[in-house]
Amino acid sequence: MTEFTLNAQARTDLGKGASRRLRHSANIPAVVYGGNQEAQSLTILAKEITKLFENEAAFSHVIELNVDGVKQNVIIKAMQRHPAKQFIMHADFIRVVAGQKLTAKVPVHFINEEAPVKKGGEISHVEAEIEVSCEAKDLPEFIEVDLAKAEIGTIIHLSDLKAPKGVEFVALAHGDDKAVANVHAPRVAPEAEGAAE
Repeated sequence: MTEFTLNAQARTDLGKGASRRLRHSANIPAVVYGGNQEAQSLTILAKEITKLFENEAAFSHVIELNVDGVKQNVIIKAMQRHPAKQFIMHADFIRVVAGQKLTAKVPVHFINEEAPVKKGGEISHVEAEIEVSCEAKDLPEFIEVDLAKAEIGTIIHLSDLKAPKGVEFVALAHGDDKAVANVHAPRVAPEAEGAAE
């Protein structure tokens, strides 16, 4: 299992102006909260957090956050990116407490996509990530969606997926059986294009 670590400094200079100054000095404002402790404002080097989140697995793993020499386990809760340039502008972390359930968004990995395509189908990915609830030790790196047996007209819902041991799909727990992917017939049949000429 990969170990993810991130260094940060506590920050007392708060507000929009302070956050803007931080970004100009190649730092990112962040907040860590939860775990029955006060929320703490942080500063993280932009290049360090960017490098960490180049690895997709970091989004669904426990990260060791070192704040001025004090280590704590956290997961990423939310991240704000610049709408055009896509660089990270702000990050929210939530503390991980052993034995306590947490919610996190986990990426979806689709496998065997060539099977329905060979049958003439097209695949639409409806969800790129799924919100799960579990203890930190059970947090999956990703949720696998196998399309090997998908036929044209198939809609794959959350209830069709096998949740890993100790993991619950949040939407499903609230009665929302979301569609994750669907296989449909191509929008325009190739023969029709030729016939039009």
